[in-house]
Amino acid sequence: MKHADFVHLHVHTEYSLLDGACRIDKLLKKAVEFKMPAIAITDHGNMFGVIDFCKSARKLSIRAIVGSEMYVARRSRFDRKSTGKTRDYHHLTLLVTDEEGYRNLLYLSTASYREGFYYKPRIDKEILRKHSGGFIALSGCLEGEPAALLLQGKKEKALAAIKEYQEIFGPENYYLEIQDHGLPEQKKIMPDLLDLAARTGARLVATNDVHYVEKNDALAQDVLMCIQTNTTIKDPNRLRFGTNEFYLKSPAEMAELFKQVPEALRNSVDIAQKCNFQPGASGSQLPHFQVPEGYTADNYLRMLCEKGLKERYRDVSAQLRDRLEMELSVISRMGYSSYFLIVSDFVRFARSEGIPVGPGRGSAAGSLVAYLLRITNLDPLKNGLIFERFLNPDRVSLPDIDIDFCYERRGEIISYVIEKYHKDNVAQIITFGTMAARAAIRDVGRGLGLPYSKVDEIAKLVPNELNISLHDAIERVPELQNLMRQDPEVAQLLEIAQSLEGISRHTSTHAAGVVISPRPIYEFVPLYQSSTGDITTQYSMTNLEELGLLKMDFLGLKTLTVIDQTVLAVKRLRGSDLNIDEIPLDDPATYDLLNRAQTLGVFQLESAGMRDLARKVGINSFDDLVALVALFRPGPMTMLPDYIKRKHGEIPIAYDAPVLEPILKETYGVMLYQEQVMKIASEAGGFSLAEADILRKAMGKKIPEVMEKYREAFIRGATRNGIAEDVAASIYSKMAQFAGYGFNKSHSAAYALIAYQTAYLKANYPVEYMASLLSSEMGNTAKLTSYIEECRRMDIAVLPPDVNLSDLKFTVIGNEIRFGLAAVKNVGDTAIKAIIVARNKKGRFQSLFDFCSRLDSKVLNKRVLESLVKAGAFDSTGGRRSQIFAATDNALEQAQTEQREREMGQIQLFGESSGQDVVSSVPYPDVDDWPDYLRLKYEKEVLGLFISGHPLAKHEDRLRNLTTSNATTLHETKDGDAVVVGGIVAKIKTFVPKQKKERMAFVTVEDLDGFFEVIVFSDLYGRTAELLHEDALVMLSGRVSYKDTEPKIVAEDIMPIDKAEERFARTAHIKFMSAGTEESTLAELARMVNSNEGDCRLFLHCVTPDHHEVVIESHHGRGLKPSPAAKEQIESLLGAGSIWFSGHPSANSS
Repeated sequence: MKHADFVHLHVHTEYSLLDGACRIDKLLKKAVEFKMPAIAITDHGNMFGVIDFCKSARKLSIRAIVGSEMYVARRSRFDRKSTGKTRDYHHLTLLVTDEEGYRNLLYLSTASYREGFYYKPRIDKEILRKHSGGFIALSGCLEGEPAALLLQGKKEKALAAIKEYQEIFGPENYYLEIQDHGLPEQKKIMPDLLDLAARTGARLVATNDVHYVEKNDALAQDVLMCIQTNTTIKDPNRLRFGTNEFYLKSPAEMAELFKQVPEALRNSVDIAQKCNFQPGASGSQLPHFQVPEGYTADNYLRMLCEKGLKERYRDVSAQLRDRLEMELSVISRMGYSSYFLIVSDFVRFARSEGIPVGPGRGSAAGSLVAYLLRITNLDPLKNGLIFERFLNPDRVSLPDIDIDFCYERRGEIISYVIEKYHKDNVAQIITFGTMAARAAIRDVGRGLGLPYSKVDEIAKLVPNELNISLHDAIERVPELQNLMRQDPEVAQLLEIAQSLEGISRHTSTHAAGVVISPRPIYEFVPLYQSSTGDITTQYSMTNLEELGLLKMDFLGLKTLTVIDQTVLAVKRLRGSDLNIDEIPLDDPATYDLLNRAQTLGVFQLESAGMRDLARKVGINSFDDLVALVALFRPGPMTMLPDYIKRKHGEIPIAYDAPVLEPILKETYGVMLYQEQVMKIASEAGGFSLAEADILRKAMGKKIPEVMEKYREAFIRGATRNGIAEDVAASIYSKMAQFAGYGFNKSHSAAYALIAYQTAYLKANYPVEYMASLLSSEMGNTAKLTSYIEECRRMDIAVLPPDVNLSDLKFTVIGNEIRFGLAAVKNVGDTAIKAIIVARNKKGRFQSLFDFCSRLDSKVLNKRVLESLVKAGAFDSTGGRRSQIFAATDNALEQAQTEQREREMGQIQLFGESSGQDVVSSVPYPDVDDWPDYLRLKYEKEVLGLFISGHPLAKHEDRLRNLTTSNATTLHETKDGDAVVVGGIVAKIKTFVPKQKKERMAFVTVEDLDGFFEVIVFSDLYGRTAELLHEDALVMLSGRVSYKDTEPKIVAEDIMPIDKAEERFARTAHIKFMSAGTEESTLAELARMVNSNEGDCRLFLHCVTPDHHEVVIESHHGRGLKPSPAAKEQIESLLGAGSIWFSGHPSANSS
């Protein structure tokens, strides 16, 4: 094929974040269409996209040229002073010709962030001189130094700059870029550039500053720039390109533009031919692990495993010995002994420092070596786990051991690794945030300058589903289609949003990933410095793995912290040395808790669906729990009915062949785990476990040609093992079906162990466990509320914070839990530590005045003090909260006076300390106590929730289902809108209008979201006056009035909240799981509905195994009566929360 006579050498992909709009695949396909032999990637100041670009180019058989458009500081890269008149940098395009150039670009790109960052990542000529080898340098766009100087009329300086760059790179390696995007500035300097080229001997090269692929992508790129600069396309002063010519032009278009200088076109091809380097893997790049003298990595690993064998097992069977020899042989042959030693070392460090470590994660739990090294804590032989699922000798790739650590102390392990392997050899890993469907609409809407409310309305029409595309959303949502047809603005918005959807938008740091290299990381990958100062790689995690670098996930798992804190509390409070790794796995109290589905706060088992499943399945052993963790996923859920019936003996368990029984017995004949598929392939089909793993992976990815190839091999092997051909074919088909969603048993077993441990602690040490659980969620109000309610169900009182009893976190006192001071808003760690130190030093605080006197006024201010009072933290010192609150100013002032006098030596006797601080005891002001609603309001203000009570807590579902608005959403209504609201009467003011002689009222109502005002006119007030008093819980309907600035509700009907269903319910809703619900249960439900017939339309919500909800209206002419009796009966059959009444007239209720 004849190649084109032009190559694009100045190209910005989407990794020129919020500037370049070229998606890599689209860009490369267009270049191939133009028959270009090569194309460059030259993103602004970074190398983010280099590996993906090169990988995609290889697939399309077009050569990738690695490069970057660098920012060169005018003075030094260390200079942080701005002139204010001109930019403090110039552009310079660098293209890599060989490995030296690539290494230099890695170094320069790293230095631009770590040394030169000032608004932009900058290098300077000093560092360029030291690292100039292996490059072709292009002078850049209008921001390049020669062009910028020519625009300023400084031709001789431009000449000097060209000569300087020629001296840095060599005359043959520095080219003058000429561009023509129709900009007058480019036309103006073209003659001078040609003249300077002649005078210096510099060769010319034609480039197009490509920022988007097609010409009609210009608007989308303009919007992208607006998103970056927080402007809109309606702003005439926005940062923008002057024309729409910054696209990937064809060779013919470029030839037409530069027909006067054809050598500039030819030179682009010449340059491309010089640029032959392609980055890629060169084997694994494991860091060096220092073994003791006299050892190699292989025999040191063996020695540690032999030691672990004696520690883990009393009797070393032949099976154990064979398994160990097999694993060590594979590890040694693949060159991964150092890898295991590295992981073992930092896990050993964590354990030695008392940092909780998880029992395992993912397929690594299948390794005996990992178990012996205490990397994992689950016996792989006892649990039937397979090493080849973790490390396949036939598939060369680095092992992947992800480890869970205590989330609070994960940083200590990373610090250890940095210290051991040197800070230059360790870095965190970059991730790229992309524009998801809804985000793309919102971003583009801002860029187009559309009203927020309009954009928000459109964005909310996109279904709230993970990974949904705008294309799918438009196809599925008729409202979006109608809006596109009817409103040109919406059509444009969605068209641009689709073109930008999924594009890289910003960088962030991977939550757990760390890369460790044998030498400074910048010798392998470029580094990036985030705005927060974090050093990360410029390449993504996938890219790092492809380059053979060691990537580790140091995952922070909050549950491990909860377990550790519980164990410490048990020792502190009960004097019991509880070892969580040695608890019995057959504890009756634990299984009783699991089977009662009392698993709120239990790892992996606290969702409503999982609790329901636990109740139906019945958990009698650890194996049942492992299966439960694996079952609760969309794919395996389809097997639930069969699994449950087999487990309960309702249908017989049958096996297609005797060889399957020992493999599938633990799951009652149901194929559930990936390991089972592998064992069947091995023991029935005669595959090696390594081959079986490849088969499993092919089945999971549904690769037809591989599956067909192995089908024939499996049937041949099975028939040799005495299985009939048709039976073998049937087994293979079932394997293929289940392998697509079969779960990794290694991971399931490891996480089931954590689930069991948390259930064990909750069952046997409930107060300590719940206190630790609450402490772990202090920043999550929803979780705190849920867990506090669970405590109350468990008859564990959760008490307000107390300056005399509380510590930093939630603490156990007897059979009660006391709020931690850290949960109080506005009270920081410094103040809390000061409180605890003062209390430990001189005992209880006797009063607010005593408290203020003993704490340094530098850590105690009015805001801190008032927050503590509102939270109830001074209740134990005497006085009502209202009195204590009223005394705060006086207490602070008096304490400050005493502290000043103390500092001046006035509170001393004969110059010596009396040994007793002078504490003024001043009586509290005589003020009325706060009403309940105000006390609760203040609690919620500083704790995020009500703690001493909650007037609306038991009515929360009723409010959600029967109301149409609340204190927050009321502002979204229009004048005259009909609403139904509910809450507690916080304040009422009655009066008699002049024109009438009957009393009316203004009522302030508080709901769970805030306050709103209600106007009750005379007629209604006369009928409902007895309901309208402070603290009354009411539901009311009315219409919104905007006569004043704030919306008010003109009431039309009012009733007690517990009678609300009778007046406002329009529909009844019953929810049940389709899987495991028997016909007899449905028949009993029908009987209950018949006996409670009423006017509410009845909807049945059937939840399918894949978590979709099918809503069916009952069309038998029967509605349901909204009565407490009906609710009680149906919940006794289907469980709490299975029925609710709604004020909505349709199925659209939850």
